[in-house]
Amino acid sequence: MSPADVRLADGEPWCGPWRSVALAEFAHGLPRAAPDGRPAVLAVDGRSAGGKTSLAARVVEAVPHAHLVHTDDVAWWHSFLDWTGLMRSGVLEPLRAGSGVDFTPPAWVERGRPGAIVVPPDARLVVVEGVGAGRRELADLVDATIWVQTEEPVRWAREAVRVEAGETTAEFVEEWQREEVPFHAAERVWERADHVVAGSTGALTAGVQPRDPAHDILVGRRP
Repeated sequence: MSPADVRLADGEPWCGPWRSVALAEFAHGLPRAAPDGRPAVLAVDGRSAGGKTSLAARVVEAVPHAHLVHTDDVAWWHSFLDWTGLMRSGVLEPLRAGSGVDFTPPAWVERGRPGAIVVPPDARLVVVEGVGAGRRELADLVDATIWVQTEEPVRWAREAVRVEAGETTAEFVEEWQREEVPFHAAERVWERADHVVAGSTGALTAGVQPRDPAHDILVGRRP
């Protein structure tokens, strides 16, 4: 049973109780490069404004030769969530083949965005973070998945801060949610995730806090 005051999206079960784990210890248990030399792929999924990007960045910092790929970069001016083919052919299949990645999505070319999505050939772990990173259609190319669970009031408060700061608009957030909500309801990534990490504290974690916020995370259980 979850604490009575925890507010999660419809259909998502509480993944507590939570325990504080040193990030270095948690990272040590993540997959690394396969015997054939290809890097391991870790998907970090969760709801928007849930803390995925922050967690992924911390994992990459803790693991030598780890590199970060954002689904938002693949999706940029292409589609909110219908980018599976681009992710497979441009990023994950080259990684599975043991080569590096140097991928310029078509929309980048069309709209004059410079640069490319790059992963060097010596990568040992590639962290793919973003809404949809743990989707079923990519599961055959992913070695492990993290679901980041976050309370709804916390997510919406973070979105409000972004709107206030001019990073996004209320209209864009509403449009995004119209696609994200049914997507998560259908995918239910938390049921297939290898790990669940708290993206917020307070009511969600029943008062449990990281022992050392700079170096620990809160890990829950799969439903």
